[in-house]
Amino acid sequence: MPDLLSGVLATPGLVWLALTFLVAGLVRGFTGFGTALIFMPVGALFLPVSDAIALVMISGMITWPLIVPRALREADKREVTVLAVAAVALAPLGVWVLGWADRELLRWGVAAAAALTLAALISGWRYQGRVRPAGLVLIGAAAGVLGGTTGLTGPPVILFYLAGQLGAAVVRANTILFLALLDLGIVANLVLQGRLGWSILPLAVLLALPYGAGIMSGQRLFHPERERAYRRLAYAVIGGAILTGLPLFDG
Repeated sequence: MPDLLSGVLATPGLVWLALTFLVAGLVRGFTGFGTALIFMPVGALFLPVSDAIALVMISGMITWPLIVPRALREADKREVTVLAVAAVALAPLGVWVLGWADRELLRWGVAAAAALTLAALISGWRYQGRVRPAGLVLIGAAAGVLGGTTGLTGPPVILFYLAGQLGAAVVRANTILFLALLDLGIVANLVLQGRLGWSILPLAVLLALPYGAGIMSGQRLFHPERERAYRRLAYAVIGGAILTGLPLFDG
């Protein structure tokens, strides 16, 4: 056990990883999304992309009891299930790409996907009407491929919901439930393809502590009528994470 603990404590950039998870948890609890958007650009500075993805997924699963029960009560379960099934079905394609793609290219992909999502959210664009099941399948499939490749499981679905007409509480609940289901599917795919190193589990458990603390604090701050305020906070933090994760700024 002492050797295991010392190995975890020797993780490069551990303090920065923990602080990033704390902030990511705060934003996740507040808005329902943002963990991978915030953590992946920073995590990729210190860890292989596959390990950073595993940390996001496993830490998220460990903290489910803090955030998922409320989402289950408020979410549109049928719609979220369609999105999640399509995403999980296509996630293996993203994991396969992860196995041969260049690490620097993946980091640029993480930053680009996060930046595009941020720009779309800030633009304030909204669509009218209801998306048909075939459209939901396409949106979920895009999320699965992106999640398996970069760990950013949410951008297509986050954009879909934030660009719609639903209230903040339902958007938040749907996003939380979708990301939880997709975390489970992507972790299963990583295990089946032998790409999940179990040595990452102790680090995930450790980082789940600041992550959980952030989630609980963020949930206490969430009020549907404060939509403008929590969107601005999320945008600011995501933008900072994108900048710090750009390969341009490597030493």
